[in-house]
Amino acid sequence: MKQSLFAVAFILGTIPFHSASAQDDPSKELSPAALNAQKKENDGMLSSIKRNPATPVKDQSNTGTCWSFSTTSLVESQVIKNKFGAYDLSEMFTVRHIYVEKAKNYILRQGHTQFSEGGLGHDMIQAVANYGAVPEKVYSGLINGEKKHDHGKLFKDLKRYLDSTLKVKTYPVNQDWLIGYNKILDNYLGPLPENFSFNNNRYSPVSFARDALHFNAADYVNITSFTDHPYYKPFVISVPDNFSNGAYYNLPLAEMISLVKEAIANGYTILWDADVSNNGFRHKAGLALNVPESEIIDEKDFNIAYKEEKYDEKIRQQRFEGLVTQDDHLMHIVGIGKTPEGKSFFMVKNSWGAVGPLNGYINVSEAYFAINTISLVVPKAAISKSMLGKCNIQP
Repeated sequence: MKQSLFAVAFILGTIPFHSASAQDDPSKELSPAALNAQKKENDGMLSSIKRNPATPVKDQSNTGTCWSFSTTSLVESQVIKNKFGAYDLSEMFTVRHIYVEKAKNYILRQGHTQFSEGGLGHDMIQAVANYGAVPEKVYSGLINGEKKHDHGKLFKDLKRYLDSTLKVKTYPVNQDWLIGYNKILDNYLGPLPENFSFNNNRYSPVSFARDALHFNAADYVNITSFTDHPYYKPFVISVPDNFSNGAYYNLPLAEMISLVKEAIANGYTILWDADVSNNGFRHKAGLALNVPESEIIDEKDFNIAYKEEKYDEKIRQQRFEGLVTQDDHLMHIVGIGKTPEGKSFFMVKNSWGAVGPLNGYINVSEAYFAINTISLVVPKAAISKSMLGKCNIQP
């Protein structure tokens, strides 16, 4: 995976895609006068079709934990949509628990599996189901005055510890190995809270997820699209970060794209797992386009009108099997816009801080999305009854 405490606020659907004022402070609604002025400034650019509530952009810094930041953002948006409040949730509470799950998997597989900082969206969903959730101010994962996350040394120490446990070659392995492992996590991230007070209530992490967030893992569905598995059936995606063997429902490409558009139009947001290491992903330009890998791009010409390559399911499958399209990074789709010519772009919230012309957001073309998507996590309520029926998913 590629690579601050914010006041809780959410982005209002009236803010245009390219909004200078919104970039300065994305939590503020613009006045009608400001909106009209920006519409003039944005002639020939994207106009907002729909932009749904999202909490402020965060920075995963030097960690491979985009899967937690992006999926946490999805859950925060869904809690807002469900009118249960706006929360700044702790990504590192989830990460801490998943580090333990990865360690158990690594030991049981005797080191013959990937052990990394990466993960997928379903890992966060299952972590909340199993361990609960806490607000950011209860568990930030930052200690001793740290301002930014950096898991480089932490992960080296965790890996070294696990490998030393396996190298003993006498079985059974030390039954207390997890105690030492958790001590390392305590030293770097801080001890986990058992109970805490928040908004004049006393919670455990499990009761907070249940009673404050009204979280239910069954409210989220994993989606993907590949031609080598039956459609409308789940299968385990073969990417390195799928250490927990999560299964995803397989849809035809056109239906996957339509599902996302309809979900956004109906006020929902989507977790997006995609390749961001190729030629067309330019976060500093605030834009992702489907362009040839060999094409030399002049940055000043790279804009929403730039010519893109055609795509289809066959090309998509070939790129995935050829390891051109890889499981690089997870982000959060919160909106959709169009050019005056009708070309669609998704508004995507990243977790690299408020960088680029859109202050941490990037406009992703439909073609880029189609060719580079690995997987999605979608609120089940956003999926039509007919699609749920095709997949044999209970409403």
